Amino acid sequence: MSAGEKDTALVCTTCPRSCRLAPGALGACRARRNRGGTVAPEGYGRLTSIALDPIEKKPLARFRPGTYVVSVGGYGCNLRCPFCQNWEISQAGEKGVGWREVMPSELVALAVEARRRDPRVSGIAYTYNEPLVCWEYVRDCARLAHEAGLVNVVVSNGCVGRRVLDELEGLVDAANIDLKGFSDAFYDACGAVPGSLSCVRATIERLAADPACHLEVTTLVVPGMNDGDDEMDELSCWLSSLDGGHGRETVAHHVTRFFPCWRLTDRGPTPVSTVRRLADVSRRHLAHVYVGNC
Repeated sequence: MSAGEKDTALVCTTCPRSCRLAPGALGACRARRNRGGTVAPEGYGRLTSIALDPIEKKPLARFRPGTYVVSVGGYGCNLRCPFCQNWEISQAGEKGVGWREVMPSELVALAVEARRRDPRVSGIAYTYNEPLVCWEYVRDCARLAHEAGLVNVVVSNGCVGRRVLDELEGLVDAANIDLKGFSDAFYDACGAVPGSLSCVRATIERLAADPACHLEVTTLVVPGMNDGDDEMDELSCWLSSLDGGHGRETVAHHVTRFFPCWRLTDRGPTPVSTVRRLADVSRRHLAHVYVGNC
């Protein structure tokens, strides 16, 4: 690449935002930068959180129940959900939050040691912020994790491009994808760009069709935003159509309760009765529906 080419703005293809980045510029996710003529993962190996969690906390209800995962998160996200419970890291850049560098080999060694101490430890979960804004780190860790006999779990908003899924194919053993709502208007409220819902749906469709990846989906019910029966009926009906029409049995759905946080403090928590009602709506179409945060 010539010096002139290195000075050219680049388009990031990680997600539908398609950020056009001048040399040295950060993307909207605050985790990718035009560096030396390449859109590079600025947050590679920069972890803000490491914890040992029950796998059910991800939440995953039907994948290796009773086991634990080393859960890790970095910083940055390509959405701006006003109700984000992890906003302190998801909406931060490298200067907005404390982090420490943990390279893939170090993380996998940590997980292997955790498994040695407790055989219930089954693998690594990439979670907390949006892990796929640094998909290269997830990919590199996941390869080493598989070599060590560990499973890989991804908790994501699913708003990523096809290339990201191509790079992770065969490496993700289980995923929980947020399907935040079933309307473009709801994703607009989450600071998404046009086409984001279609992108999330494409991610869910692809993972549901992958026999090597267990899929669960989470919908956070926010009062006045996505708490209508019709929207939940449409959403869960679509989930049931996945996996060649077998989604009713193969896709688990978590319907969870909102609590006021970050920028959305003008309303109270979702009534428990609302969450349970919408879970019952989802059960019209899906066999495995779980209520959360109640």
